Amino acid sequence: MQKKLHVKVGDTVKVISGTSKGSEGKVLKIDRKNNRVIVEGVNIVKKHLKPSASSPQGGIEEAEAGVHLSNVMLVVGGVASRVGRKKDEEGKLVRYLKKNGEVVK
Repeated sequence: MQKKLHVKVGDTVKVISGTSKGSEGKVLKIDRKNNRVIVEGVNIVKKHLKPSASSPQGGIEEAEAGVHLSNVMLVVGGVASRVGRKKDEEGKLVRYLKKNGEVVK
């Protein structure tokens, strides 16, 4: 069984550590095996491509690289906060912001 993470695909997150510190973006992909997330517009790296049938010229492409899960913080309504879990009225487990108690949809 997979462990629950504090972020999901589509969430807005803020990078709190590393070279991209302070930048915000949307989570595009989560790599559970390596505990990394790919965030839109964050941690841009240059990738060298060999010539192939699809790109006969080859060249250098810029792409987002992964950021470790521990280095991102969930942002909701402009507030970056740690995330907790609690049961709501129906007994379903929901995420909430520890800073202000707001439930994350």
